[in-house]
Amino acid sequence: MRLRHTLAAAAGAAVLILTVPGSAYAAEGDFEYTYVNIDSGEEGHVTLHDPAGGECITLPEAAVEYSQPPAHSPRNRTGSYAIAFTNADCTGDRFTMRPRTGGASERLKLRSVLFS
Repeated sequence: MRLRHTLAAAAGAAVLILTVPGSAYAAEGDFEYTYVNIDSGEEGHVTLHDPAGGECITLPEAAVEYSQPPAHSPRNRTGSYAIAFTNADCTGDRFTMRPRTGGASERLKLRSVLFS
């Protein structure tokens, strides 16, 4: 009888492990921002499709503080909160944008973003 309960508990634990989602997830939707090309001086637009959630994303077009201008005008069209940071590696001042409708003007300068 005890063996049967042990096997049932082990089977139940295995089912839970397989059905619980892992810690990695994507922020479903798009995150958009504008950057300035340092070679031409022209603005470019980038869209991150379903960006990774829970990990810092440093924007490659704005990553280097003294040689690249920061990105600006972010638009959060994902289902997650987006936290924009003024420095690379999710450091510096931060600004939180709501899911789906969050955004900011060109006055918000960012170099990295985190989705939660």
